Amino acid sequence: MKKFLSRFTVYDLVVISLTAALGIGIKPIIVPLVHIITGPLYIPGGAAAGGFYMLWIVLGIGITRKIGTGTLIGLIQALLVIITGFYGTHGAASIITYTIPGFLVDIGAKLSGDKFMSSGGFFILGLIANISGTFLSSMVFFRLPLIPLLLSLCVASLSGGIGGLIAYKIVKSISRQGDINEK
Repeated sequence: MKKFLSRFTVYDLVVISLTAALGIGIKPIIVPLVHIITGPLYIPGGAAAGGFYMLWIVLGIGITRKIGTGTLIGLIQALLVIITGFYGTHGAASIITYTIPGFLVDIGAKLSGDKFMSSGGFFILGLIANISGTFLSSMVFFRLPLIPLLLSLCVASLSGGIGGLIAYKIVKSISRQGDINEK
């Protein structure tokens, strides 16, 4: 673990911590608002709102440009949820449902190489994060029937992709300000 963490600078770890906290902090604000629309359709609010809190995983990896960032953000989010009980009562299952989307974003970024630093790459990473999070939550907590599950995953793909595009715009804006080192 020490070798894994040694790849990250203090700046990277601060970015990872802040994006993880912001992802958790925005969730209780966004999900209830979205649930007003998605509830009657039997779509979990997180499927539609996920793009707005999964974007923090994509934003973190976009800022640090280091594989492992997504996994760390997901793990920190899971620990925050478990320790504080701030959002949800899913207990230890949160380790799975929060960490795996970050891990899959890392895999997606690794497989795409430098191509993930494009609007299309960010769209795909956001899509991966939200589809995986929605699928895991649906399987572990909601156990949705097939049709509502497929509808949830379609909504999650669009929401996640849009979240990825928002993250891309933020990274580009920060980069223009000179706050992200070009690597």
